[in-house]
Amino acid sequence: MGKRPAHPTGVPVNGGRTPAEPSGPASGAAHGTWLTRGKDGKLTLYALAPDGVVRWMETTVGGPDWSGPHVVPVPGLTRLTVLQGANSYVHFLGRRERTGADGARSVDIVHAVQYQTGLAFSDWRSLGSPSGEAAALPSEPAGAVARDGSVHVVVRGDRGGLKLRRETPNGKWRAWEQLPGGDVHSPPAAVALSDGRIEVCARAETGVLVWRQSEPGGDFTVPRAFSLRPVPGTATALETGPGRPTFFWSDSETDGAVAWRVGDWPIALGGTAADGPYAALRTSLDGFDCAVLAHRGRGGAAVLGMGGVEKEADGFWWYELPETCQGAPALALDGRGRVVMALIGPDGRPRVARQGDGDGLALTRWHTLEG
Repeated sequence: MGKRPAHPTGVPVNGGRTPAEPSGPASGAAHGTWLTRGKDGKLTLYALAPDGVVRWMETTVGGPDWSGPHVVPVPGLTRLTVLQGANSYVHFLGRRERTGADGARSVDIVHAVQYQTGLAFSDWRSLGSPSGEAAALPSEPAGAVARDGSVHVVVRGDRGGLKLRRETPNGKWRAWEQLPGGDVHSPPAAVALSDGRIEVCARAETGVLVWRQSEPGGDFTVPRAFSLRPVPGTATALETGPGRPTFFWSDSETDGAVAWRVGDWPIALGGTAADGPYAALRTSLDGFDCAVLAHRGRGGAAVLGMGGVEKEADGFWWYELPETCQGAPALALDGRGRVVMALIGPDGRPRVARQGDGDGLALTRWHTLEG
């Protein structure tokens, strides 16, 4: 990595880490890639709202001003995962709970898509339940969008295995299918690779299981098992070489972060344990190909880290920021190529900081979006 990156900076809001009374429009952070960049170069931030999805949009490429909040009603939505494909379309996977006139409770997974920044969402389509039982549905669905634009939804099934539902290239959905392999004990992490394939990683009783497509659009192979112990719910993936992902998680024994690639030994990155999944981004910093990670620490503070892509052993630097957040932060590159970090504060209001001028990854002053 060369010299130590410049220290990220932040400005405390509401007295630093003193929790604020919920007053913003967001009821919680989404999962996945909830800060996205459209074909027009503008960023959009999505969050879970009490009655659906709430979003903010940059008014000009690179900011700093945003429009919003704009609420997209989705009655009964309790969890939200945001995915983005190579074609820039933004996909929404949700967990929806409803109560019928007879008092019976039903839970299903729903999907919608937004084709362009600021446009309306498509109709929400029910993908049903992989188990048919409300109590067996996951807290949130995971997934990835393949290079051909097909959405792959992966959830933990009622008996602990992984269930998959995916689109065909013509937009039709296949039925739920059981992925081969044993029980999993945590939400899966899925990644779309530039060679068109999808890979999935999940914690199991025996360690880590990795499912790989044999070819784009093909079936998933029987998973390979590895004697590794991630903290459940912390895994994420980032493509760091052609068709090659690096998985990041918190290690159960050390509580620090780990980088791991199939066929290699895990590399300890230090830092503190994450309370939920990492956000991951690849970019160039000071001429170096870098991986940038962000997570929520167990104490609630947002944490930012960075190091060389597939050179993690050369050094990884972590900074605990003076901002607290709900759920995992999000990372994206804006229309000017700068790193942007977003989080949902304890008060339900989004906050955004942007890479400033100069060396390293020093963040500008935190900006609270209107609510």
